[in-house]
Amino acid sequence: MSDDTTDIDASKAPLLDHLIELRSRLLKCVVAFVLCFGLAFTQSERIFGFLVQPLVHAYGTGVVGKLIYTKLYEAFFVNVKVAAFAAVCLAFPIIANQLWAFVAPGLYRREKRAFLPFLIATPVLFTMGAALAYYAVMPVAFRFFLGFQSSAAVTGLTQEALPAMGEYLSLVMNMILGFGVAFLLPVLLMLLERAGILTRKQLIAGRRYAIVGAFAVAAVLTPPDVWSQFALAIPLMLLYEVSIIGIWLTERSRAREAAQAGTTVSAE
Repeated sequence: MSDDTTDIDASKAPLLDHLIELRSRLLKCVVAFVLCFGLAFTQSERIFGFLVQPLVHAYGTGVVGKLIYTKLYEAFFVNVKVAAFAAVCLAFPIIANQLWAFVAPGLYRREKRAFLPFLIATPVLFTMGAALAYYAVMPVAFRFFLGFQSSAAVTGLTQEALPAMGEYLSLVMNMILGFGVAFLLPVLLMLLERAGILTRKQLIAGRRYAIVGAFAVAAVLTPPDVWSQFALAIPLMLLYEVSIIGIWLTERSRAREAAQAGTTVSAE
């Protein structure tokens, strides 16, 4: 019996045992989230202060902007949303570890080796996308929108930007999550190829459609300014090409392993 078959046979357990283990691991995930939420809620003002920095830089040096709230409970729920957002980020390593610990015993050894890089790449790519949104896209986009303020001398009425706390937080979170999830494109495409749903030739043939799709996704996930849309569409196209290269490398690796396995069988 091969090592792969031995590995998976040794991990077989009755359905009830699997359900008990699943409940245990989900409970650990919930506990991790609750603890991280409690910690993040005590620092929610500082975290929100970090999230508001792109708007501060957009106003420029020497200009003090303001965020308003028109509902008495809005500021409180902003803190709750900020804490929940931070708790998900803080608890993700624990949650991912628990999910991996539950799924891994049911995988063959070669499947573990194939899946583990994707698990590691996911937070790295998500962080890259979120950082692009925070440091590069939002300050420029906010500066563009603030440029529509004007004095009464121009229109007869003063046009002043008074963004609400809740609306600003929703915009920032949507952009961070949108860019972060969009940057997971290589993981998604390589998993689809691994599952036999897509091939490298299909991705190459569909390159023109991918370009149109990148701009369509950018138009949906970003504010309606050209810079934000190009800032997401161009990285998406580059990541598409990176996915093709990554699939080519994995194909070569699989072919090399198959050749080695064939040589070993012939020798025996």
